[in-house]
Amino acid sequence: MTHFPDTMSFTGFNTPSRIEADIVDLDIDGEVPAEMNGAFYRVQPDPQFPPKLGDDISFNGDGMITQFRIKDGKVNFRQRWAKTDKWKLEKEAGKALFGAYRNPLTDDESVEGKIRGTANTNAFVHGGRLYGMKEDSPALVMDPVTLETVGYTDFDGKMTGETFTAHPKIDPKTGNMCAFGYASKGVLTLDMTYYEISPDNKLLYEIWFENPYYAMMHDFAVTEDYAIFHVVPSTSNWERLEKGLPHFGFDTTMPVYLGVLPRRPDATAEDIRWFKAPNLFASHVMNAFQEGSKIHFDTPEAKNNMFPFFPDIHGAPFNPQEAASFLTRWTVDLASNSEEFESRTRLTDMMGEFPRIDDRMTGLKYRYGWLLVIDPSQPVELKGGSAGGYVMNTLGLVDHETGKEQKWWCGPTSSLQEPCFVPRSKDAPEGDGWIVQICNRLEEHRSDLLIFDALDIEKGPVATAKIPVRLRFGLHGNWADADVIGDE
Repeated sequence: MTHFPDTMSFTGFNTPSRIEADIVDLDIDGEVPAEMNGAFYRVQPDPQFPPKLGDDISFNGDGMITQFRIKDGKVNFRQRWAKTDKWKLEKEAGKALFGAYRNPLTDDESVEGKIRGTANTNAFVHGGRLYGMKEDSPALVMDPVTLETVGYTDFDGKMTGETFTAHPKIDPKTGNMCAFGYASKGVLTLDMTYYEISPDNKLLYEIWFENPYYAMMHDFAVTEDYAIFHVVPSTSNWERLEKGLPHFGFDTTMPVYLGVLPRRPDATAEDIRWFKAPNLFASHVMNAFQEGSKIHFDTPEAKNNMFPFFPDIHGAPFNPQEAASFLTRWTVDLASNSEEFESRTRLTDMMGEFPRIDDRMTGLKYRYGWLLVIDPSQPVELKGGSAGGYVMNTLGLVDHETGKEQKWWCGPTSSLQEPCFVPRSKDAPEGDGWIVQICNRLEEHRSDLLIFDALDIEKGPVATAKIPVRLRFGLHGNWADADVIGDE
């Protein structure tokens, strides 16, 4: 008998959805901008079967990719499984075969050595391909129009590492996809790989190097000349896995590092420069850019661990006050002989995460940034259950040039998923366009797609597409114009 556990990860709004669907012409409140012609892709972890070990964290669910095709003022909905090797093996067996998150010691012996990835973290379009991404495995290629799965890629055998990030960046000048992998030689290894992939999906070069210690390397940044890696002590070891503990644990005794690697084919591990800071927590990156010899790296920073499901490695209880994150600029100087950060400067008093920019400004000095904000001044009524560990109930906008900010609150029984910027046209000024994002209607157990004027979010959505099904809390997503996906 199939039964999902009666735990927080599998009940209320987090109840597994497992829905593949096509819905033409969603019901719209407001008016979808006529200039929008493309697709917004996002992904949610959504387990195909109840967990093998009786309970699980949401990060371990199978990838379910959603496409919102927007054209002529209308929105169509399509949703399909990312059919990874794991998904196919478990589909054939009719049950879960893979165990705990990032712990192969808990798997059924029949799947030993198989790729454990779920493609549940990002949906990213490059060179006419849709990539379903999870950082513990290669990238999964899917058709950007039909969402049918093609399979994992190693870029014609040129990718020699075992893993590929869920947070690639596109260099706006070259069109190259910049990416990396960690634990590139297998679980818990220190090995890292940096990749550059051409606009037609050819792997141009890779650079191997080692981290100062093993850590969750979830995101990174690029500038015109460098790849920037922040190493934060969400760490692990084989002893944890053998004991059946959560893969990652946060170590408050360890320093943080920022690695600066030249982006050129002849660079080696010897060319990376490491800078050090006291213990803190940071995960996602808003952007980074160069100013002379200085590198500026903008990330939401917290005093302590933000992930209660990856607990303190020394047994300290989770501290929600110290988990509050604020967008902070880390600055290092390549001309300095110091190994320390030059400065860390808070950029806003809005408490938030999931930062996004106008991606055409990747690696460049930029003006605008959006993020999900936790606004404690607003009332919260968790009717229907929380959609995530934090009540991200507000969309925030930061103008780095003027210091002005905007906020829009989604209401007491709703929460928001990651924003995504859509430019009005390819050559529109920075920030001229729209924000698209999912709103979780917790009480009603359904979801909406919201569309905002990107630089005037405080007036609220210009259009709301009502989705007649519930989308679980998703992680990341991206926009692609119709000509990029071949669906004009």
